[in-house]
Amino acid sequence: MSHLTHTPSSPAVFRIVDLFAGPGGLDVAAEALGHRVTGIEWDDNACETRAAAGMDTFAGDVRDYRAADFPHAQVLTGGPPCQTFTVAGHGAGRRALDEVLKYIAQLHDAVRSDETPWHEVEGTWSGISEELRLKAAEADTVKALKREVEATRSVTRKAVRKNLAEHGCSTEEIEIALKTLEAPLALVRRDADLKSLFDGLVSLEKSLDAHRVRLEELGDERTGLVLQPLWWVIERSRRPGLVPYEAVVLEQVPAVMPVWEEYEKVLATLGYRTRTQMMHTEAFGVPQTRRRAVLMARFGKTDVPELEETHHRYRPGGVPTASRDADRTDTPLWGADEESVGRRKRRRPKDPWVSMEAALKMAKDIALDLPDLDLPDRPAFTVVSNYGTGGDPAARGRRDHDTPSSTVTGKVSRNRLINKATNTDLPRFELAEAGVLQTFPVAYPWRGRDRSQQIGNAVPPRLALHVLRHVLEPELSEKEADARLEQAVAKLENWRPPSEPAKIRRREDLEGHPLTGR
Repeated sequence: MSHLTHTPSSPAVFRIVDLFAGPGGLDVAAEALGHRVTGIEWDDNACETRAAAGMDTFAGDVRDYRAADFPHAQVLTGGPPCQTFTVAGHGAGRRALDEVLKYIAQLHDAVRSDETPWHEVEGTWSGISEELRLKAAEADTVKALKREVEATRSVTRKAVRKNLAEHGCSTEEIEIALKTLEAPLALVRRDADLKSLFDGLVSLEKSLDAHRVRLEELGDERTGLVLQPLWWVIERSRRPGLVPYEAVVLEQVPAVMPVWEEYEKVLATLGYRTRTQMMHTEAFGVPQTRRRAVLMARFGKTDVPELEETHHRYRPGGVPTASRDADRTDTPLWGADEESVGRRKRRRPKDPWVSMEAALKMAKDIALDLPDLDLPDRPAFTVVSNYGTGGDPAARGRRDHDTPSSTVTGKVSRNRLINKATNTDLPRFELAEAGVLQTFPVAYPWRGRDRSQQIGNAVPPRLALHVLRHVLEPELSEKEADARLEQAVAKLENWRPPSEPAKIRRREDLEGHPLTGR
């Protein structure tokens, strides 16, 4: 049942299963478009928020469920937890990326032929899963050993400090000795215990280094998670008795783009038309600068064109463009060159990017009708980030009220707000305000612990709304698409939670669910 003020009209209602669903960023956007979402989420805090928001939720690890559990789902979405991937260098990030790409290639080989029996395809996945399980188990053992060594090192360092202090060493001399792992030679010659302590420290550091190297070699358990959406698509495409998803939408941080590009190759083999795109959130009406790597796919012969930006991108020192003149000075999208950008014909002029001031003013106006929400008046302000910039931790990033916010993270509640007129501190962002900067409705009911983290980790609903409309309703004309977006944005902004929370389901509750067919 919808919790929107008005029942939305929709060309078609899709049933969506959302992996790693978080607090409901995609769900509330889909609801504004009239679609139905069932999310899978392991974090209890996010599940509390989802329940209060009336979102249909199965709690637990995505790996404990499978595509066959939800045969009536028509669309797969998700944002698997990210790890540090990098296409440069030979460090842990490069190794993690190479490992993921290796597994994707194995899965691709398994599905290249339509004649490959399902049990062989499933066997490939089982082999990958078992390899990852064994690595995770060994990593747990290594982590435990590492913690033991760290505890012993801490005790040894205290003993060294005490011994050197008794020998009359200054605080600075002690710190240098601990950093270099070398005690003054004269003291070592006189004190066998001190020599033994430093020999022990050297040995402990070598042991810790060995454990760190081994952990990097074993990789990150999130490797298996980033493969889950691909396996769900494969299972729906090749498992006897199931049919392919009609559409797939996946999003994550920019570093995951090489993974999505490899996904594309497998999805093409399975009969999908795909598009990857690096999206700037402020270019879709989000009052925040943030980049997301998005994979969009449709099954069959329907192409997925590039999603056109509706708003200007933010540039430091710039001003929001007041006119709706076409902006042809944008930097290319990820993977595009200047020539191809110049050839693209923009269908419509762009709107100005949305500032924090405009978003918070709108939220305060809506909150006047919400008895339990009293948002503060916000004079002209500057946000001083909790993070440094340009590699300097002390150089805190700054954004003024009339610009989009910097990327909203789990530390958004730590950002300082300074009155521009008086240079005095203002109250920090309320949770509702932080949610609004992510384009959640001002009435969204944040619950549980780590609420700032929930907000920072979520997909911005306004971005999700654009992507879902684009992928699920390709048949709409430009005029119809604009009307759909305008209607959905209004419903998103004015969304209200249900009077009663939704039930959080567990795996044992699959029986009788609309998507299970049981």
